[in-house]
Amino acid sequence: MDFKSLLPFGQNKLSAGGNGDPFTALQREINRMFDDVWRGHSLPATFGGESYLALRIDVKETDQGLEVSAELPGVDEKDIAVELHDDVLTIKGEKKLEKDEKQKDFHVMERAYGMFQRVVPLPFAPNPDQVKAQFTKGVLKVALIRPPEAAVKTKKIAVESA
Repeated sequence: MDFKSLLPFGQNKLSAGGNGDPFTALQREINRMFDDVWRGHSLPATFGGESYLALRIDVKETDQGLEVSAELPGVDEKDIAVELHDDVLTIKGEKKLEKDEKQKDFHVMERAYGMFQRVVPLPFAPNPDQVKAQFTKGVLKVALIRPPEAAVKTKKIAVESA
């Protein structure tokens, strides 16, 4: 690896900025260095040498409760586990590396493989029998129905001038 390419100086990179400000260019180069270091790497595991992938989710409030969507490209449905414990939703699984009979020499390998887990604290404890999970085109959607006793009670309060 050529470490000179990681340095924000040396090839007059500091003066090459959109507005000519060397501090802005330096900040951009530092951000690029961190992005390059962490790109394609998973978070280190504490025990066992396993690595965990970052699982990206969206949590959306609906009229009935919440909908949690997770991007899981390249993951089989059988490798996903969704668990609900009181008011905590856990999505976990594994993205497996496809083994090929022939050994191939990679020039660039940015795709990550390994285990993933995401724990989502919920503002209410849904009925486990009403939770639905669907996996379509690499996206997992979990619908959580809000129980009647946890219904959002909103009261509009008038603002008065002093």
